[in-house]
Amino acid sequence: MKLQQLRYLVEIERQNLNVSAAAEALFTSQPGVSKQIRLLEDELGVTIFERSGKRLTHITAPGRIVLDTANRILRETQNLTRVGQDFTSENDGTLSIATTHTQARYTLPTVIQRFLQLHPAIRLHLQQGSPAQIAQWLLDGKADLGIATETLDQHAELLTLPCYQWSHLVVAPKDHPLITQGAPTLATLAAYPLITYDATFTGRSHIDRAFERQGLQPNVMLTAIDSDVIK
Repeated sequence: MKLQQLRYLVEIERQNLNVSAAAEALFTSQPGVSKQIRLLEDELGVTIFERSGKRLTHITAPGRIVLDTANRILRETQNLTRVGQDFTSENDGTLSIATTHTQARYTLPTVIQRFLQLHPAIRLHLQQGSPAQIAQWLLDGKADLGIATETLDQHAELLTLPCYQWSHLVVAPKDHPLITQGAPTLATLAAYPLITYDATFTGRSHIDRAFERQGLQPNVMLTAIDSDVIK
């Protein structure tokens, strides 16, 4: 068994079982990829992909286990490479951070400024995406650190740690009836059309659960993933 065979497996899945696309992405030939997959199946004694002629149609049950294991092995291989890089270059290198637009726009600028003052030789790479994308980037080894308010704690493979508390506030025009009513209750808010985050962003699930616990259904008229759009 070779690591390159595992890379072929993972890339084939990433390319929706298109062997030609996987070969192109890995700068090799389609026949070579197909041959290596066959050799791996023979070695393991299981069929990883079901086929219709020369076309792969779906992943078998044992193939799913093989692919999950291959992904873990490749991630650990990348981690071993990073260990060597970290210990040979303690004061320089690249740190890849995956986060949402809101965190990147409003929370991280001062933190990043302070970090670069303390570690001027470190190059930071900031990737922005949804919480689900952030989790996947971490699992794929495409990011070193993820910062988000949703999804990350749903993956047992990831270690999640609280870093700060995020509060939700009601924002309304100056002449809105809510302004004169004091601190609004959830029942009061449910009577008005609301604009809030997409269900996968910025603690939206906590908002939904708060209304649900009181038997209320919020009147969400518009959702967005960008806080600037919401404002």
